[in-house]
Amino acid sequence: MVKKKVPDWLNSSLWSSTTTTSSYYDTNHFDHHSSTSASTPIDPPLPSAATRDEQQHPPRHHHNYHPRKPDIKEDKHSKSSIVNDNISNNSSNSIINNKIENRKADNTESSAEDISNQALLLTELSRKVINMGELRRIASQGIPDCAGIRSTVWKLLLGYLPPDRSLWSSELAKKRSQYKRFKEELLMNPSEITRRLEKTMGFDNDDAKSESRCVLARSKITHGEHPLSLGKSSIWNKFFQDSEIIEQIDRDVKRTHPDMHFFSGDSSFAKSNQEALRNILIVFAKLNPGIRYVQGMNEILAPLFYVFKNDPDEEMEACAEADTFFCFVELLSGFRDHFCQQLDNSVVGIRSAITRLSHLLKEHDEELWRHLEVTTKVNPQFYSFRWITLLLTQEFNFTDSIHIWDTLLSDPEGPQETLLRVCCAMLILVRRRLLAGDFTSILKLLQHYPPTSISHLLYVAGKLHGQPSH
Repeated sequence: MVKKKVPDWLNSSLWSSTTTTSSYYDTNHFDHHSSTSASTPIDPPLPSAATRDEQQHPPRHHHNYHPRKPDIKEDKHSKSSIVNDNISNNSSNSIINNKIENRKADNTESSAEDISNQALLLTELSRKVINMGELRRIASQGIPDCAGIRSTVWKLLLGYLPPDRSLWSSELAKKRSQYKRFKEELLMNPSEITRRLEKTMGFDNDDAKSESRCVLARSKITHGEHPLSLGKSSIWNKFFQDSEIIEQIDRDVKRTHPDMHFFSGDSSFAKSNQEALRNILIVFAKLNPGIRYVQGMNEILAPLFYVFKNDPDEEMEACAEADTFFCFVELLSGFRDHFCQQLDNSVVGIRSAITRLSHLLKEHDEELWRHLEVTTKVNPQFYSFRWITLLLTQEFNFTDSIHIWDTLLSDPEGPQETLLRVCCAMLILVRRRLLAGDFTSILKLLQHYPPTSISHLLYVAGKLHGQPSH
């Protein structure tokens, strides 16, 4: 059999060696119990002058799901993020000076690109009718962390906001009112439902006494309203069935990015954010009985809510929960089959997506594909299951995940194909380490993906789009 030649662009020194990363990444990347995880959390960049924080955890129904704790990205201006405490003071000063000079050059180039993208995006967003093709093109190159631009652009990319700006106000009012009704109807305790039924039944005076004690007269309690009823239409039976899912949601919400003060902690701000995540997931589960709630959905929800809640516009910030719910529904509509266990082995299930990733790697780098799946027998499901189902939220720090999502959401064909190309690019970027590894070392590397340049990663993923195999 004739082996396919590796494309010339893959042999660039840019990909053949370990990618140069900023010094603020934790060097003990594979140590889940390193001091980084215990250190004071540092906030990712926010859209405006605000501060919050960074990183963490998931789960899911499948036995191959491997939660991991991503690295915390230190603040760019923190000297403690640059210098290892074990380095002597003299060498520390030298390293700091060198790193700061290098960073200034990198930041100048990065800020210039951000300013350019920001101007282009603001120009496009100012139009009466937004050109979605142009918006996707600009957004795919990265959305600046300022002025609430990402919040508005994501809502447009997910179809929550229409391109016609004159319709925004009415559409937002309608959707937010609809979400309010969902909460009133679906988050209500059966006791409250029964209490409301009392007010509409016109009891006689004898029943008024029991009504004042919030207890229905025995003759007025229907079979479906009795707490011990096992009928399918019983509101109490449904309530008890939902309790198990709600308990799981509560557990997962509490461990969503525990290193970020935005999501975790005893502050009223963190608790209100947790409550918003909880409400969204419960409402979604009740409106989608075929899927309900699957562990890991909280990790997909978190970036959306974080971006919308940090919108500098007060109205947008106040309505972040409602906006996040509908955008979460839109995003999950392209991936919902990955969360349906009955469809795992179907052409639209998670195993089909993993197979497509395998074919994509074979098409573009057959040597690497053969080493992984034939020589070392590393089943792609062992590492890519989490990559795909959680949209890479656990493989990179929180800020980098959001930047990857800028590209995922910008694809007019939907995020799924772009996601697979990014996953394939992740393999290509560490190909030499993979080719030199055995089963154990390969799994360790791919289940704890090393820090890398996100711009390089997205560049490689872009080259895979429509790139003919050689």
